[in-house]
Formats: sequence, C-alpha cells, structure tokens
Amino acid sequence: MKKLEELKKQLKRGQVYRRDSLLKWSKSVDRHLEALVEDGTLEKLSQGLYHYPKLSAFGQTPPEDDVLIRSFLKDSRFLLTSLSNYNSLGVGTTQLYNERIVYNHKRHGDFKLGNRMYSFRIKPHFPGKITIEFLLVDLVNNLELLAEDPTEVLKNVALKLNTMDTKKLKRLVSRYGNAKTKRVFDPIMEH
Repeated sequence: MKKLEELKKQLKRGQVYRRDSLLKWSKSVDRHLEALVEDGTLEKLSQGLYHYPKLSAFGQTPPEDDVLIRSFLKDSRFLLTSLSNYNSLGVGTTQLYNERIVYNHKRHGDFKLGNRMYSFRIKPHFPGKITIEFLLVDLVNNLELLAEDPTEVLKNVALKLNTMDTKKLKRLVSRYGNAKTKRVFDPIMEH
C-alpha cells in the first residue's frame, strides 16, 4: 500500500500518463494502475494511457486535447483541427463535425481516446498553428469529406480569395495543398 501511495504522490491532476512512464515510480505498475483506476484516481483512456482528472464544480474534467495527444504520440509536433473549423471561413460550410483531426508524423488511423474520437493523419508538412489561409487550403484538400455541395463551396472559395493575402495563400497551397488542391487554386489565383 505504501508503494501505491508513493506513486500517487508523483501524479499531477490534468496530466495524461503512459504506462511505461510510470515504471520509474513502481515495480508493480500494472497492479498499481488497476488499483488507481478502481479507486477513481486514474481514468483509463485507451490501452496503456491514463488520465489523472482535474476536479471542477461539475466533477472530473476530461484531459485537454493537446496534453492527451502529446502523451499518446510521445511527440509535441502535431496540429489539431476539425472539419467544423471551416465554418469560420464564410464559404458556405455550416455542418458541425464531432471528429477531431490530428496531423502528425507518427500515427495514422482513427483512435478513441477516452470518450472522444480522433482521426490521426500522417502528413510530411503542416504548420505550427492554424491560420485562415491554411484552413482554406485544408478545406479544399478535404472537400470530399464535407456534407455541403462541393461546387457551391468552391464558388465561395473563389470569392473569398479577394479578401485574402494571395502571396501567403500561394505559399501555403504550394507547401500544404495536395495535387487536386493545387489544380483547383492555380486557375483561380491567376486572376
């Protein structure tokens, strides 16, 4: 019991832990993890991934996305986005999507972590943060995933270009656009 309490003292609320990161504090990590999940100290998010929830007036809070993904990937190089982000562009997208997309260099596939679904996609390049220009490029990259009429969305994208920094957009299309996206933007940006 003493060793379990020592392990518990090492944990910080709001953090996500991988099983292997707890080995330095416990020689019986599986037994200790089972006991900590059973007593409600830790929440199991997926195989080998645990969260020590913060407490709020409404109960336990879920892990922050960036903390969760950083621990899952064992890497801080990723970009978290969602198809719902396109709604802020004003190009006719209005659907809300539950899935979060994680551009990264390590994992590919759909993973349920805790109560949330994440679609991990390996990309050789992605920016450090989301900009309006990147969102527009990403929207055209993912056009087939949207519920809206692609023809209408593309018409609105062409109109949106009049209000944007075209030099920056050209650079981002070149860097992050797939072949289809480059074909879509080339004739529009010539005008």
